Amino acid sequence: MLIKDRYKTFVEYFSSHQPEAETELHYENPYQLLVAVILSAQCTDKRINQVTPKLFERYPNPESLSKATPEEVFNYIRSVSYPNNKSKHLVGMAKKLVAEFNSIVPSDIDDLQKMPGVGRKTANVIASVIFNAPAMAVDTHVFRVSNRIGLTRNAKTPLAVEKQLVNYLPQDKIHIAHHWLILHGRYICLARNPKCQSCPLTEICKYYQQSQTESALLKVEKAQSKKANELKKKRLADKTAKALKKLKAI
Repeated sequence: MLIKDRYKTFVEYFSSHQPEAETELHYENPYQLLVAVILSAQCTDKRINQVTPKLFERYPNPESLSKATPEEVFNYIRSVSYPNNKSKHLVGMAKKLVAEFNSIVPSDIDDLQKMPGVGRKTANVIASVIFNAPAMAVDTHVFRVSNRIGLTRNAKTPLAVEKQLVNYLPQDKIHIAHHWLILHGRYICLARNPKCQSCPLTEICKYYQQSQTESALLKVEKAQSKKANELKKKRLADKTAKALKKLKAI
């Protein structure tokens, strides 16, 4: 299958079945999403959604967060991964957001990355979710699913995956394709035990086709091994029968 055909089928399926796909992080404005995404690094959205209500109640805007200390913020996020670093990042982000961007979350990816705790992935999330920019944030789900399906080829790094996806996807679908890939990886194309039996993309999935081929080869090997063992047993039985026949003749 040509890669353009694989992309075509991918986009057509999700455009029909998940046209409104969106982030599972809870937020009400760009500032809240920025905080939530910073917190979500190496942590589940479910955990972040449990933590942010009280955090946003205490720090409802960049100004209030910029005046906090990391120690104060830590008390609200202690249950997330790496709370010490993230509390420092949140305060640092808020200070820079207030001082350099007039408390307005910028749309430019380079500007977003100037803030503590905001790497390329986080910047791409903000740009795509808030501003519908053609930016592709690559997390573990996007990386895994893209490679498994075959949307990417020999992409060894998140940046390589991002470049290939942006190159092949229709520009107006890039921002939502990020969510398609994440949700598919979160609920169907699991890391350890992908649910291939309930996946609607098996016809274009390289991983599935390879596993089917390997399964077929394994069945052939087992059948050949079984046949060889049966033949070996038959020969042994024949040899034993001949030996017994000779003993009886003596």
